Amino acid sequence: MNDTYPRQQARTRRFRLGAPSGFRVSPNGQRIAFVCSETDSDPINRLLVVDVDGADVSDPRVVVDPVALLDSAAEDIPAAELARRERMRETGAGITTFAVDDNAEIASFALSGSVGVAWLVGEPRVRLLDVTGPAIDPRVSPDGAWVAWVADRSLRVARIDGSYERVLAEPESDTQSWGLADFVAAEEFDRIRGFWWSPDSDRLIVECFDEADVNEWFIADPANPAAQPNAVRYPGAGTPNAQVSLWIATLDGTRTRIEWDGNQHEYLVDVSWSGDGAPLVTVLNRAQIHSLVLGVDINLGATTVLAQLSDPCWVEHLPGTPAWTPDGDLITTAVIDGEVSDQLAIDGRLLDLAGFRVRAVLDVNDRGLLLSVNSTPTQARVIQVGWSTRVGADAVEDIIAVGTQVGWNSVVRGGPTLVHINSQFESLETMRSVLRINSDGTTESLGHIDSHAAVPLIKPRQELLAVGERHLQAVIHWPINHELGSAKLPVIMNPYGGPHAQRVVESGRAFAETQWLADQGFCVIVADGRGSPGRGPQWEREVFGDLATAPLEDQIDALTALAQLWPDDIDLSRVGISGWSFGGYLAALAVLKRPDVFHAAVAGAPVTDWALYDTGYTERYLGSPEFMAEDYAANSLLPLAPSLERPLMIIHGMADDNVVVAHSLQLSGALSAAGRAHTFLPLSNVTHMTPQEEVAENLLLLELDFFRRNL
Repeated sequence: MNDTYPRQQARTRRFRLGAPSGFRVSPNGQRIAFVCSETDSDPINRLLVVDVDGADVSDPRVVVDPVALLDSAAEDIPAAELARRERMRETGAGITTFAVDDNAEIASFALSGSVGVAWLVGEPRVRLLDVTGPAIDPRVSPDGAWVAWVADRSLRVARIDGSYERVLAEPESDTQSWGLADFVAAEEFDRIRGFWWSPDSDRLIVECFDEADVNEWFIADPANPAAQPNAVRYPGAGTPNAQVSLWIATLDGTRTRIEWDGNQHEYLVDVSWSGDGAPLVTVLNRAQIHSLVLGVDINLGATTVLAQLSDPCWVEHLPGTPAWTPDGDLITTAVIDGEVSDQLAIDGRLLDLAGFRVRAVLDVNDRGLLLSVNSTPTQARVIQVGWSTRVGADAVEDIIAVGTQVGWNSVVRGGPTLVHINSQFESLETMRSVLRINSDGTTESLGHIDSHAAVPLIKPRQELLAVGERHLQAVIHWPINHELGSAKLPVIMNPYGGPHAQRVVESGRAFAETQWLADQGFCVIVADGRGSPGRGPQWEREVFGDLATAPLEDQIDALTALAQLWPDDIDLSRVGISGWSFGGYLAALAVLKRPDVFHAAVAGAPVTDWALYDTGYTERYLGSPEFMAEDYAANSLLPLAPSLERPLMIIHGMADDNVVVAHSLQLSGALSAAGRAHTFLPLSNVTHMTPQEEVAENLLLLELDFFRRNL
């Protein structure tokens, strides 16, 4: 195939197809299960297993092939599962996620609405169970005897062979759901699960949410006027959230409510249930400045406050916390000087991590803590923190580096076996190595798990720098054939630029698209400003109450600093900016407020009025619109519409249920009312992800054409 980069990126769904993912390692370290499609253009994920001992880890065996299992490759995916995948930003098909029992011997999965189970050891055995569907999120019990799933907003359970099916909880109205994550939890707190098995496999904790009070919005398909609009419950800023509760459900159908004051702490952030202690539930108040870690009495449903986290701006949930140590001590985020930090505490005592910031707790077992950390904002490193038999902050024995400490790293552990995933700034490929940690702490390589993902058709020419007074992290791209000092180039800034996401990371694959854009004759700059992760809570909280000023100032400061370094190559009279989601907001803001700096903008799926965005994200940074109306007005793009004097192209998917198309329609309407010319490109039947191949390819080409005409 004669690929161009835009065609290749679209065909491979941004290079995700053919890439192994979803790793689970058995506790004895002998098996690694994961999903992967056969080629770089095949969206159908298969379930694969690597037998670590005495086998070639680069040659996994196929446990489940969806094409062979179904009568046809076409899947019938239920609407609730499609919505769940949208929250996960999942673009694949086939087996996208799976769960395993405690020994990683049995896997459960959903396929075309059916509950599937597969045995990962011994002779290959796969079954699609004859149970009620369409099924969402099947999860095998820890002992491998049962499987639970959601169908028609009800939680169901059956034996692993499909027998003895029963309903554990079912809705009492058409606005109630059992066993699923509510919208805010999935979209803003990265929690996609709605039920959790007990370690003894005799009961479950189940979320119930009722959206009766949540505003009903409608997502229409104007290209198909015969189609009914799709009704969704969307909790816009300042409006009611879903009412969320938790229940303990035994296998005989008995339910006991888990008690906490949902009026005071209405967000259910996280649930964990291990064999090392009582179930842990994390709840958060509406203002997101106070969080409780609750221990649950599984017989009575009563809760005990085990820890409290407070912060004057907002409490950030650290992935992997709270958790129990094997000795029953509680691991939480540390509160330092009255503010939530990026450090850990064990039973309230600060853990000394030698200056590392904690990104996530990856695993906790008798070997110690496995942590994702950084000391440099653009890196993610993995360390193991050991402890003596008496666990506590003063019992830390050592800190051991796991795998390479260069680039962006993550690890999945099972016993002594690790899957180490590494990307580096100079490389376009991601390595997935299988490692074994020996008893003396040394690491032994057992080989690599092969990827079928495509390698981008570009050659990197980029530099990573810290620039300006605030040492802003930035990547600058040059055209591959540009000779420095030979000519001034037009510039395209390509930020996300806001909180909750980091663009500047030491992974070459992350910059394939921006390098391609540079190769078309531009200097392309990606910069992370205040509010972005990786530099600690104080840096992130710089945007509290104002999502516009600091992000825009930092993009300008990064541009100015880089132009001072390369005055003969950067043309400040031809500067464009493009972005998606918050980046789209920032791009439109740039040409509306600073036309002296920015001369053209492409705003993709922009938030234009923060009162139209969801509660969980917006109120975290701007508070309630009832009390902070001036801040909402100051951060809105709509009042700025009359000031537009530069070319602006707005792009938005009509089926977007995250940043709804009303944002762009209202901005376009305000611009038209003010007599300001602009371009509006609506994308029929496209969501926030823009997964369609034709759309993904042509968006790049349209953006390129726009900047060529206007810079």
